[in-house]
Amino acid sequence: MDVISSIQGVVWGPVMLVLLFGTHVFLTLRTRVIQRYVFKGIKLSVTPDKEASGDVSGFGALATALAATIGTGNIVGVATAIASGGPGAVFWVWLTGCFGMASKYGEAILAIKYRVRGKDGGLIGGPMYALERGLKQKWLGILFALFAGCACFGIGNGTQGNSISSMVQDTFGVSPYITGVVLTILTGIVIIGGVKSIARVCEKLVPFMAGFYIIGCIIILILNHDFVWPAVKTIVTSAFTPRAAGGGFVGATVMMAIRFGIARGLFTNEAGLGSAPIVDAAAATRNSVRQGLIAMTGVFWDTIIVCALTGLVLVSSILKNPESLAGLTGGALSSAAFASIPVVGPIVLTVGLICFAWSTILGWSYYGERCWVYLCGQKAIMPFRIIYTLVVFVGSVMTLDAVWGIADILNACMAFPNLIALLGLSGVIVAETKKYLFSDNMDGWSDDEIPVVDK
Repeated sequence: MDVISSIQGVVWGPVMLVLLFGTHVFLTLRTRVIQRYVFKGIKLSVTPDKEASGDVSGFGALATALAATIGTGNIVGVATAIASGGPGAVFWVWLTGCFGMASKYGEAILAIKYRVRGKDGGLIGGPMYALERGLKQKWLGILFALFAGCACFGIGNGTQGNSISSMVQDTFGVSPYITGVVLTILTGIVIIGGVKSIARVCEKLVPFMAGFYIIGCIIILILNHDFVWPAVKTIVTSAFTPRAAGGGFVGATVMMAIRFGIARGLFTNEAGLGSAPIVDAAAATRNSVRQGLIAMTGVFWDTIIVCALTGLVLVSSILKNPESLAGLTGGALSSAAFASIPVVGPIVLTVGLICFAWSTILGWSYYGERCWVYLCGQKAIMPFRIIYTLVVFVGSVMTLDAVWGIADILNACMAFPNLIALLGLSGVIVAETKKYLFSDNMDGWSDDEIPVVDK
């Protein structure tokens, strides 16, 4: 763990923070603040384009991406940020999301622009193809696929299964082995059908789990109403001034708040990570900008709404019960904060965490599969699905403290080549935006040829 922590400190040091947040700001400026079109993106996401062809609908791609991004990071990740960086970290999580929408938009545009068609007829894309076909740097594409292909077993699978089994055991007293078997069977049934099966499940699961969690958080905030505004002020002031230990919070510097806020922000919304565009490439869309706007809304829902509500619930609960919540970190802080609200709190946390974690397992299964197809071809699909399904059980019954740290490191390793693609191809993102959005040609059809590859 000491070695892992040391590596984390390097990969999530000032260079990564500046590169990640700088890319978000750079693309925000280059796209003339594309975030102002977020509600247009929401409208597009719920308006099916029946004329466009693809493996999944635009909303199906968004739901699958949200399934992968709205995970334990939205609950445990925010709690970890608060415990390590103080309440000010919540502000930086939120701000990362605000600017990160521009990167998510750009990622989806590149995914559509440079996607290819596999020999099985399916649409394939993501940062590896943008790096290979757009920047002509295949070696970077291979690196991204390798990092993501390994990361999916940790961040997207083992850690999520472990979170579910631990929560079910603590809440209902069910053995992790029983939970692991049930999870493994359910996961295998869904992912064996590929992206279409995953998207169908996610289209139903994501609206339910997000809606349930949001309503639950609002109820808790109503019960905590006397501490909500003080929580807002604490979050904002702590983002720019060092905070001494006390009042239920640990001491934290501004740099700690920034570091853990941005790192947790990426972990929760994955803007700049390069994972979500893998499924965006399979979307039925007539042009890249339409899917870019739809994809951008994923960060809005994940961070601007869900993470912000989680942060307010946690900080207001700490202010309300400083003695009982002082010194707690991560999952323990989440459990104690939600449990401090009778009846409603534990139910919201348990159901939310189970749904969030399982949906992440489903979404990341497709990300990992596409990366291994890029590296090894179609022959990798079935072995990957079998191994991925078995890892669900392994993760459910093992202690995975080190895996969380390794997942954090792999996140950074994935982000580097993806951010290079975003910066190097920013001119393409701007050109596509001008061609369709700024020219009022959102219904226009792309004339890009989709090549067929032997994969």
